[in-house]
Amino acid sequence: MSENNSREITVRELVLKLYDWFNYLKSKWTILILACICGVVLGYFYSTYKKPLYVAVSTFALEDSDSGGALGQFGGLASMIGVDLGGSGNSGIFQGDNLIELYKSRKMIQEALLAENIFNGKRQSLINRYVEFNNLKAQWANNPVLKNLNFKPTNNLKLLRAQDSVLGEVVKEIGKTSLVVTKPDKKLSIIKVQVTSKDELFSKAFNDQIVKNVNEFYVNTKTKKSTQNVSILQHQTDSVKRELNGALSGVAALTDANPNPNPARQILRVPSQRRQVDAQANTAILTELVKNLELSKVSQRKETPLIQMIDAPILPLQKVVTTKTKGMVIGGFVFGFLMAGFLLTRRGFKSIVS
Repeated sequence: MSENNSREITVRELVLKLYDWFNYLKSKWTILILACICGVVLGYFYSTYKKPLYVAVSTFALEDSDSGGALGQFGGLASMIGVDLGGSGNSGIFQGDNLIELYKSRKMIQEALLAENIFNGKRQSLINRYVEFNNLKAQWANNPVLKNLNFKPTNNLKLLRAQDSVLGEVVKEIGKTSLVVTKPDKKLSIIKVQVTSKDELFSKAFNDQIVKNVNEFYVNTKTKKSTQNVSILQHQTDSVKRELNGALSGVAALTDANPNPNPARQILRVPSQRRQVDAQANTAILTELVKNLELSKVSQRKETPLIQMIDAPILPLQKVVTTKTKGMVIGGFVFGFLMAGFLLTRRGFKSIVS
């Protein structure tokens, strides 16, 4: 019974307190209206001078072939004779969220920033373009190292350290505010890459470059093992083929040197027979190597993922603009809310002190 009474009293006190706060805010309506008017004015000027943002969006489908199936049987047979055709060693690399995280890695973002593109007929690196439209040079005017910073090759170790520092900060900023990589539908292998910035040309160029870099890195990584196997088998095949050609040439040369050997002297036939044995052995080895080489090439083609672009950014890009009406409404609401919070906090503090 006492617990119920205490709860009823607590709820009642809470309602009375809220009603008291409401009446207090009503008594300060002039201050709240002035705060809202200030917010509306500031929201108007903010929306007027705020630069629009440009959004570049790319979507592509990623298809990975399975490592099993009929080729897996050939791989099992080849492994019995010591030949690795690849296929299952890296089937799980960069799948799902791993591929999305690859886009956000410093390596991929930095490589895209250091790439060059043509802006208004002038070749320029993307990082220099980023520094330019964000007016970072003006902020670095008083810094003796940063004021002359550029990202061209240089032997100045101090400047290289500054380059690395600036790149690190830009990579963090782009990863937080500009670059968004998602899978619109988790059931589908479709990746969406979105880049937002204040410069339209930079948004498109950076989007194109990072998609190109990541996709190339992904394909090279997926096929690295099978590519090495093909290279090794190709080298072995070429070596055995040269030995076989040499053995056949040796048999022909010995036959030409002794066209009518004496039947009574069998020792004269030994060099030619040795060459024939070498040629037969190399022929058998070459046959197996060629077979394994072709299987490895099939495996390599099967492991190569298919990346099909669906949508690519096309100028003019989508423009995100804060309208004057939206800025005024948001400004008025925010300033009114902050002023109400300030008045209630001040009143509560005074009541505690008294």
